[in-house]
Amino acid sequence: MSAAVPKSVQSPSLEPSCRDTAAHALSIVRDGVITGEGPTTKGRVHFSRTIDADDAAWCARILTATAVNDQPVSRAEAEALFEINEAATERADGGRFDDLLTKAVAHYAASASGLKVPPRNVALAQDTDIESWAPSYASKVNSEMLEWIAGQMRGKRQNNRRLMAMVATFLGATALPLAGQLPNVFDIGM
Repeated sequence: MSAAVPKSVQSPSLEPSCRDTAAHALSIVRDGVITGEGPTTKGRVHFSRTIDADDAAWCARILTATAVNDQPVSRAEAEALFEINEAATERADGGRFDDLLTKAVAHYAASASGLKVPPRNVALAQDTDIESWAPSYASKVNSEMLEWIAGQMRGKRQNNRRLMAMVATFLGATALPLAGQLPNVFDIGM
């Protein structure tokens, strides 16, 4: 990870050893976001239902750990990120979590579509523009992945505009029948 990890996040207790462990560690972050308590909030003030910079740093650290860095983001990890997104009704992270969610979902969708993706520490880095790698996959991401993403976003309180824009780009590039249903997929009016 290129960004400095806050001291309160530098604990070895949640170092993932595989993608399943990473997904589980993300669920611990989710629980801390919901309650404002737990190992990811220890030693700091944390308001329930708020994602802050330390929470986003936890997520980034978990997703870019050495044990998983050269593997694509898994569905379980992406689902855990969607759960964190839904749990956090307040944001105090400067947009880092939304950026991370978008990049991780794009990484998963591209890899699950059989495409080679950059290592996580590159693709998910805060200073890497998603436009530097994800749009090249737009026409190759399969419709099942796009439908899965849409299903994860449908009816949720927390809408990630960056993620919606990425999906719209993928839909436009693939000219799927789903593209005409975009407002219904996201329960938004256009």
